[in-house]
Amino acid sequence: MTALLPKTSQRIAFFVLWLATLSVIVPVGMVILIIFKNGWAAMTWEFLTQMPRSGMRAGGILPAIVGTFYLVLGAVFFALPLGLFAAIYLSEYSKDNWINRGVRLAIINLAGVPSVVFGLFGLALFVGFFKFGSSILSGSLTLGVMILPVIITSSGEALDSVPKSFREVSLSLGATKLQTIRHAVLPHALPGILTGTILGVGRAAGETAPILFTVAAFYLPRLPQSIFDQAMALPYHLYVLSTQVPNVDSKIRYGTALVLLTIVLLMNLIAIMIRSYFRSKKKW
Repeated sequence: MTALLPKTSQRIAFFVLWLATLSVIVPVGMVILIIFKNGWAAMTWEFLTQMPRSGMRAGGILPAIVGTFYLVLGAVFFALPLGLFAAIYLSEYSKDNWINRGVRLAIINLAGVPSVVFGLFGLALFVGFFKFGSSILSGSLTLGVMILPVIITSSGEALDSVPKSFREVSLSLGATKLQTIRHAVLPHALPGILTGTILGVGRAAGETAPILFTVAAFYLPRLPQSIFDQAMALPYHLYVLSTQVPNVDSKIRYGTALVLLTIVLLMNLIAIMIRSYFRSKKKW
């Protein structure tokens, strides 16, 4: 009888975990199903490749798609190198003292700051102080600052997960500190770094508040010509269609949401494939 108790407890624990997993998967699946069902009718070549017309009630969403790509790529281009260098310094060079711990705590807290605060920060710093104006550059830098804590935290954890013996062996063979990081640490930490980048890309692509203050245009039926131009973006475009433009066909709103969801999933899929490739190269 006593031997059956651990098995019963194990089954109950597995059942509770299964219910918890199901409670996460089912709502997400329902959201995807509803968006796909209501937005698939709008998926035409015209919708994806033409400029908006009639106050966004007709035509396509090409400027919003292109603007979203520019903003996400700009944010990653800014945040990934800076976040990686900061993580390397905190993990490999700085001493474990109260200053280091305070900086790490501040970075973790920044990851929980609401996006609207980052939008106001970008408006004050990049749009106002640096005089970049409402532009792709201002929006990309604001989104980059917003995803920077996620990249620093995940990159730092990935670097810390590499066994110290790798560093000790490299240093014992005469390699410098920089060579050790470059050849013995970073290749093994790359999958974890890419994980943080994936999370950052997903957040940057779906945010509305930061681009509302720094780059987003209400109606712009042309493609941006430089980084100092305003641009349309899918999150803000969807917000405007849902709240500001009357008499819009619901399939256009759901179609815009479906395109945004597809772009985020494709970006994540590409990053996951790259991460899986480098993870397969690990020997430990």
